[in-house]
Amino acid sequence: MESTQEHLLADEAVVNLEMASSGKRFANYLIDIASFYAFIFALSLIIVIFNPTFFDVFENASAGVDLLDRLVTLLLYGLYMGTVEAVFKGRTLGKLLTGTRAVNEDGSTISMGTAFKRGIIRAIPFNAFSALGNPCYPWQDKWSDTYVVDVKKSILPANE
Repeated sequence: MESTQEHLLADEAVVNLEMASSGKRFANYLIDIASFYAFIFALSLIIVIFNPTFFDVFENASAGVDLLDRLVTLLLYGLYMGTVEAVFKGRTLGKLLTGTRAVNEDGSTISMGTAFKRGIIRAIPFNAFSALGNPCYPWQDKWSDTYVVDVKKSILPANE
């Protein structure tokens, strides 16, 4: 009987999530914001090649246009981050370089919907300040029931 019990326990999936450090989270943010601006620069370059007068509207912009520009940039950042996390299953360039990953609370891979939810939450003004604190648990994690974990220190579900 003992051997059957040991066999059943051996088949159970052991999951241990080790939260990414604040330093790694900050590095993720810096790398991801740089990759976002590189993406926006490349996109702008393509737009200018096909429509050279597209950005003339913004030259003598009023305060209202400047505010609209900032809000659109926040929204694009959220969509960019959501798309990248959806396509790469919880990873971004920053997370790839720091060895971290966004996962559900049970350690499973985040869905496309969860990735976009995390991305849109990032578009909320002052969201970056929600990451201050120890442990680092910003709104995009709290409100989407996810964690960013250190992949090497965590034991994730076998099917991941």
